[in-house]
Amino acid sequence: MQNFFPDTLVEDLVFHSQILGAWITALWVIEILDQWLFRNALDQFGIRPREEGGLIGILFAPMLHGGFQHLSANTAPLLVLGWFVLLDGPRVFAIVTTVVWVVGGLGVWLFGRSPSVHVGVSGVIFGYLGYLLSRGYLVQSPAAIALAVISGFLYGGIIWGVLPLRRGSSWEGHLCGFLSGGLAAYYLDQIAVFIYPYV
Repeated sequence: MQNFFPDTLVEDLVFHSQILGAWITALWVIEILDQWLFRNALDQFGIRPREEGGLIGILFAPMLHGGFQHLSANTAPLLVLGWFVLLDGPRVFAIVTTVVWVVGGLGVWLFGRSPSVHVGVSGVIFGYLGYLLSRGYLVQSPAAIALAVISGFLYGGIIWGVLPLRRGSSWEGHLCGFLSGGLAAYYLDQIAVFIYPYV
């Protein structure tokens, strides 16, 4: 984790808040438009497993949700776990987000149930959790371990979401996201000297 100095702490907090705030605002604006203007028509741009036209869903699925309740359930964990990942810096955040977004989405496209449409940012959330837990194990620095423990304490219960226990839930998205988060942690650990200058 980066060593934050008092004169930069506030700036970092503001910057992190701007990134996550803009993302979450965009999610809500899109869902409001989808519900009120498009009558849920945007959900067709989610991931449709093994359909050629469903590949585009890898890009769009995390920005779409099945309703306000779905998005509400995802907002808090995205904010908290996203902020934890941002503590490693915006560059790491961008890499982790890209890996869990693309690799996790590709996993859903390859192995997800069909016919079905998978939407929601929960795959990214599970990816962040997988990254934070794996990073704590791989790096074993006090800061990384502390974040892994806190993340596990706050959201460890959602790990059951990687199993097909709840009807209507994209457990494939959760599983692929979680595994891709672990992959991101392993990859970044291999190039840590270039990515984590303050570890």
